[in-house]
Formats: sequence, structure tokens, C-alpha cells
Amino acid sequence: MEYMADGPWNWCVAGRWEPDRVMGALAGALERPVHGMIPGADLLCDVYHAGGDFPTLVDVYVTPAGVAEETIASAVAVRLGAAVLLPDDTLNPSRYVLAEPDGSLRAVHVDEVETDDGPERRNVRPCTGADPACAAPAGCDRSRWKPGPTPERPAAA
Repeated sequence: MEYMADGPWNWCVAGRWEPDRVMGALAGALERPVHGMIPGADLLCDVYHAGGDFPTLVDVYVTPAGVAEETIASAVAVRLGAAVLLPDDTLNPSRYVLAEPDGSLRAVHVDEVETDDGPERRNVRPCTGADPACAAPAGCDRSRWKPGPTPERPAAA
């Protein structure tokens, strides 16, 4: 697997997880050794804690080329049995992709508050297109992760 330094993956995980457990899940998903912040290692991972509903923060540096971030986040969610939030493809600051413990992926909105210990994320809710957060200029309907249907807004045929 080829690695390149094209930016970190920044995730947060539901529940408080020890770094070794998170790095083990990531190593299993990538089928590659994962290291803490050790200079010279080919895949670096920093795991630390904040508050909120997703208190385990995960930063992965020197990310693999040719691997979709959401695919790996989904595999990590399955391995941990815990939901993982990762940024989506909009500039909407409240919108994320949620990788569920069953491996499914869906668009959600999250309330985020910056604290001295890092960002706290709470109140995860489905992105339906009707959430006030969907009205942000970086519209949810422009994402490849489309808002989910509701009884008021059925899915397009």
C-alpha cells in the first residue's frame, strides 16, 4: 500500500477508547502497522480525549493513497463496535459522515463546542435537508452524502 502525506484524517469516536485499541483497529482495517507519534514511522496516529458524545479524537497522519477515508473509518467503527464521525465533503461545519458500528455510513449534523481540551461534539441527528443546519451556504444537497428521506421529504425516485 502506498502512503502519501496529503493531509490527516481527523475522526472522533463514541466512547472513551485507549490509544492502543484504536490503533489496533486502524491497523486491522489497513492491514498495516500503525504507530503513535514516532518519527520515521510510515503511518502515524495520535489518539487523545476531550468531552462530549464522541470523546476519543483520532488524527491519522501520512494517510494511504488510493484508500477511501470513509471505507477505513467504517472498518474501524466495526472493529471497535463504536460510531465514528468523520468530516464530509461540504464546508458546513456541523455536517459529518457517521460510520456506524454495523459498517453503514450516513450524513448527520452535530453540535460542536470548542473547549480547552478540544472540540466536544454532541446531539448527533440525521441530515434530512430540513435541519436548520442544512440551510448553511455550503448546502447539504451538494454533497455526495445526500440528506436522508423523512416522511415530510421522501427520497427522490
